[in-house]
This record gives sequence, structure tokens and C-alpha cells, in this order.
Amino acid sequence: MMLNWARAALARLDAHDEAALVTVLATEGSAPREAGTKMVVWRGGQAGTIGGGNLEYRVADQARRMLDGSQAHFAIQDYPLGPLLAQCCGGRVRLFLERLNDNSRGWLTEAARRMDAAQPFEVRTRFDPGALGKTIAPILATQAETPAVTLAGAPASARGARPALGDELVERADAPRPPLLLFGAGHVGQAIARAFEPLPFRLSWYDSRPETAQIPSVTVLEPAEMAAKAMGATPDTYGLVLTHDHALDYALVSAGLAGGGFGYFGVIGSKTKRARFMSRLRDDGFSQAVLTRLTCPIGLPGLKSKAPEVIAVSVAADLLMRQEAARVRNDESSQT
Repeated sequence: MMLNWARAALARLDAHDEAALVTVLATEGSAPREAGTKMVVWRGGQAGTIGGGNLEYRVADQARRMLDGSQAHFAIQDYPLGPLLAQCCGGRVRLFLERLNDNSRGWLTEAARRMDAAQPFEVRTRFDPGALGKTIAPILATQAETPAVTLAGAPASARGARPALGDELVERADAPRPPLLLFGAGHVGQAIARAFEPLPFRLSWYDSRPETAQIPSVTVLEPAEMAAKAMGATPDTYGLVLTHDHALDYALVSAGLAGGGFGYFGVIGSKTKRARFMSRLRDDGFSQAVLTRLTCPIGLPGLKSKAPEVIAVSVAADLLMRQEAARVRNDESSQT
């Protein structure tokens, strides 16, 4: 799954190790990461990235110095990427560094829980005298034009006014993670699961063979139960069928198409397998309009390798591009 920064921070606190949370508040021009990106830093390491390079090196060093004796509990830091850090991006970023300790457990736990459940939320930070007031609030409605970070009700700026006492900083964590149903835990399925682990999808992974229960994250179901999962998929779901058995593949494909869900539905196979499946599906009464919803072979057409790891990268790239295209369409439709 994508980095759950709150859970990463809680892990450090559980290890009796103070940590610092780094947040990109705003960017200007070309910058390595967007507003809202977070990174957890502790004395012996870090989780996440704000873009790498000299910027990340400097910021991680600053965060560790904050932990190693500074009395400051937060800092707002501006970085012009070109002249100061010799990074070719040439833009500008404003960062928010804050110390985390046992007093942070309450809001971190709530943020971690909401991220685990893919529930949109806001992190609200109030700049009170001598302290930061932190709360987590649910987002009940997502608006395409809402900035990722606002300060005192206005979009955060890489050059604008810094927080004053009484100001509230609001960070939205509402990026959708569509469901991905993965049927099959063979070599290709395992490679795909590994490839998707850090990507913005909510993976549910199924196999019918009892021996696959030992693979972390795999749920073993009867074939009929797997077919029910495929038939019950929602329209925003991505589906991949690559089991050990062509007959099971066909049953899952048939169930998925009959259910009418899946924004993307793919089955691994050659052109020959595709032709056989299409012929049988037509014989079973599926219309051509329904059959166009099935993708086979899966992945990028220009990558022909059959190595599981290459297939996994190819499929991940394809689904990421489809996800981005859907996001652009949704943004455009919300503006008309």
C-alpha cells in the first residue's frame, strides 16, 4: 500500500524514538513533489520522500537537528531549489517540520485508521501560543478545485505570509484509492502484488488453492466465492484475472462481465486465449458491447516479455495511466 505516514510515525514512537513529520505546504514553479506530500524522519532513518536530492538531504538533516536538542517544536522553512540547493528543478517549496512525541499519538492514531480504511480526512493544525493544536476531521464531500493545503482559509503559498498565532492550517488527505481485485497468487500474481504495494490502489487478493494461504495478504476462497467477488465489483474497481486454471479464469471473467462492474477488467493470456474466450462468451450470450470491456492480453502492448516482474511493471504502468486519464476526465466534467 501507499505510505501510511501516520502509522510510520507511530511505529517510531512505539520504539521510544522521537520523530519529525515533514510536509510540503506549497510549491512554486517546478518542484519534485506536490503540496501535501509527507515524510517521517527519525535519528536513524526516514520513511517516505519529498523528492530526493539535495533538498531531501538538507531537510532530513534539519529535522534530526530539531530532534537532537532544539527547543523548537515546529519550523516553517522555504527552499529555493535552484540557487540554494543546485537542483535543476528551479522551483521553490515551503516545508512544515514538526516534532512528534507521545502527545501526538491521539491524532496520529486517528489519521492512520482513516488511511487504512481509505477514508478522506483533514489534518487541522492550529498555531496556539507555545504549542500546535492537532485534530483530524472527516471530509464529507470532495471538491475537485479544493487546494491540498490551506492556511487561514486561503491556499498555502510558497512565498506568502507564514502562520500567525491563531491561524489554522488545513491539509486534505482525500486522494481516492480505487479497489483492485487480483485473482490468482501464482508467480505473476505475486509479482503484480509486489508492484502494486506502494501504488494508489486498495488491493484485495484472492486464490482458491489452500497452499496459497501462507502468502501474506492472500485470501483463500472457494471458486464460487471468488466469482461472487467478481460479480459484485463496483464501477470504480480494477480487476485482474490470472489464476492457475483457465476454467476458473473463464468463470471469473464471465461473472465479472455479468455483474456489470469494473472500470477496468483484464485477464492474462495470449491472443489465442483471447479468441477462445471471446468466442465462448458470445456463445454464452454476452453482447459485443459487453465484450469490449474485457482486456486481454493485459499490460502495455509494446512489452512482450513473459517474465513475471516485467508483466507486473507493464500492468502497473497501464493501470496508472488509466487511473490518471479517469482523474482528468472527472476534473474536466466537474468544471463544465
